[in-house]
Amino acid sequence: MTDVTFILRDGTTRIVDADDGISVMQAAVLEDIKGIDGECGGCCSCATCHVYVESVGAGELPPMDDAENGLLDGAAAERQENSRLGCQIIVSPELRGLVLRIPDRQV
Repeated sequence: MTDVTFILRDGTTRIVDADDGISVMQAAVLEDIKGIDGECGGCCSCATCHVYVESVGAGELPPMDDAENGLLDGAAAERQENSRLGCQIIVSPELRGLVLRIPDRQV
């Protein structure tokens, strides 16, 4: 299990003890994190799990592939340099300390 911190739209934080091997999107949905919808169930086709990566922890995120990059161009909230899709970030001990900010909207 790895701690992931979500900064919610109102500025409060929620720390989730996520199972290693699942996506950040899955962890957020399981813990009822408001603002992460995951409409497509994690198949990288909707961008409703858009997050802003504030801090990665000790590890590194995997590089963004073309599908994720393209979807972020059409995300409802403004794309920023630190934008990623939560369905493409797999929880692992190397990401302990991961901090993600929820955008102001997903749709």
